[in-house]
Amino acid sequence: MADRTSSKESASAGKQKPERKVPRRITKERLRNIALYHLQRFATSSENLRRVLYRRTLKAARHHETDMDQARAWIDDVVGALIRSAAIDDSRYADGKTLTLLRRGQSLRKIRAYLASKGVDGETINAALERATEEVGDPDLEAARAYAMRRRLGPFRTKGLSSEAKQKELAALGRAGFRYEIARKIVEAETEDDLM
Repeated sequence: MADRTSSKESASAGKQKPERKVPRRITKERLRNIALYHLQRFATSSENLRRVLYRRTLKAARHHETDMDQARAWIDDVVGALIRSAAIDDSRYADGKTLTLLRRGQSLRKIRAYLASKGVDGETINAALERATEEVGDPDLEAARAYAMRRRLGPFRTKGLSSEAKQKELAALGRAGFRYEIARKIVEAETEDDLM
């Protein structure tokens, strides 16, 4: 019995968590490099990039003495330089993200909430949604169609429609942020052509 215990203890001793790497000290140049690397990997708004840089600064500040006021000034300088060089453009970001989310079946309400959570201002969001309306026609209907296709609702369902199933489909579309009129149109459509 003692042999089993000692073998378990030695096995658990070998599975120690690796020590976390201490982040490097934050400098203006380091923040600029972090921002450029982030932009290579992700599309982002200026405010969201500011948040990313601030989180990285806080992480480094736990291990190094950091003047947070100086770091905020550096962050503002780095983000401002990227805006001036057009590496970051909130309007372009909002337009692209709006069209991408519409194709994925996100409602205009969810898109508005998503962009706001990324720090895009209301005026830029409204302009992006207007441009999407001009390009797509009825963006909420197109998004609802994409959502219904992905979830097999409305004309894309594989089973018949009982009244209980109809209510569930309406509820699913409502939770996804679509207006009742659009949800009803999707659920009552017999074929995809009925949605045109």
